[in-house]
Amino acid sequence: MLQLTSTQRRELRAQAHNLNPVVSIAENGLTKAVLAEIDVNLQAHELIKIRVYGDSREDRAAYLEQICTEMGAAPVQQIGKLLVVYRPAPTDPAAVNAQKSPKSRRPAAAPRKTKRAFQG
Repeated sequence: MLQLTSTQRRELRAQAHNLNPVVSIAENGLTKAVLAEIDVNLQAHELIKIRVYGDSREDRAAYLEQICTEMGAAPVQQIGKLLVVYRPAPTDPAAVNAQKSPKSRRPAAAPRKTKRAFQG
């Protein structure tokens, strides 16, 4: 599990304020599919909110701990039924290339022509 300083946590809480939840944990709990979706979103965004549909505080705390342990992430905040999780993007180019999806077979678009400003 990644550890954050109080200053880092405060900055991340401020950044997360305007975010919407991108993953939901419902009655089936923290399944492998949900963990995979959390992983995808952490790779894409680094800082995410997760909504937990359930009334048990203990379950929400356990979910947060399990997510952070399995994903190598840091817990930022738990507010009601929302969990905020942070995992920095890998800086190793080999790790970044391994996580990228295969390239599209569609050819790249030709460069666009720009209009020149009238010089009169």
